[in-house]
Amino acid sequence: MTTLTHRARRSEVGKNSVKKVESEEDTNQGRIQDNEDPGDSKDIRLTLMEEVLLLGLKDKEGYTSFWNDCISSGLRGGILIELAMRGRIYLEPPTMRKKRLLDRKVLLKSDSPTGDVLLDETLKHIKATEPTETVQTWIELLTGETWNPFKLQYQLRNVRERIAKNLVEKGILTTEKQNFLLFDMTTHPVTNTTEKQRLVKKLQDSVLERWVNDPQRMDKRTLALLVLAHSSDVLENVFSSLTDDKYDMAMNRAKDLVELDPEVEGTKHSATEMIWAVLAAFNKS
Repeated sequence: MTTLTHRARRSEVGKNSVKKVESEEDTNQGRIQDNEDPGDSKDIRLTLMEEVLLLGLKDKEGYTSFWNDCISSGLRGGILIELAMRGRIYLEPPTMRKKRLLDRKVLLKSDSPTGDVLLDETLKHIKATEPTETVQTWIELLTGETWNPFKLQYQLRNVRERIAKNLVEKGILTTEKQNFLLFDMTTHPVTNTTEKQRLVKKLQDSVLERWVNDPQRMDKRTLALLVLAHSSDVLENVFSSLTDDKYDMAMNRAKDLVELDPEVEGTKHSATEMIWAVLAAFNKS
């Protein structure tokens, strides 16, 4: 599980970092993303998975930290939240025996294609699976962390590379080859730094200038991205450019947010249950 780090001096940052439901629905979702921040780009719309990977990539080197073993599962959690926010899946209603978020199964709401290969591949898996599975089980299956050889077919392969190629097509990354002594590796340096800085500033503002101290009043995609950035261990990258005082304030508020009880928050009016179910799954892992 990831941890939120704190610093006393700026010099510690380096050390800490080593440690019609169909196309119309997607169009409406795009409008929501456009309206969430007046400063947002109107030309580039990113999925939650693309945003998480972009936050995790080193700008010049074009790869994520070798020490980060959380981002793979974090990206799979992002897929589930993205599908839920697009109206494709949902959690089964609570019952007397299944009140907890982690006990409730993921159900199909619509199998209409989203236009994103990873989302549609996951949608096919969910549609074809009987009996249905929980959020935590789906994250494990999509990541390939299962002991059941009959369910290895659900693993999503080359997820980071496929997401990176989407970002290349959107003009945010480029593709290069780097030699690491014993092997060559495809890397994806950031070329559109403006888009990444816009994303970083949006998250920084959400816990500083626009902090509302109530997750139910936050923009749902921003809330989801904060949860996923924490779960993927890339939140430090978001706040590292802040001054010491603002860094501490941002980290404390983010810590308070992700340490809320998902079971309580998920039952509140207008809550997006899938966000809290994914957070609960990562808290348990």
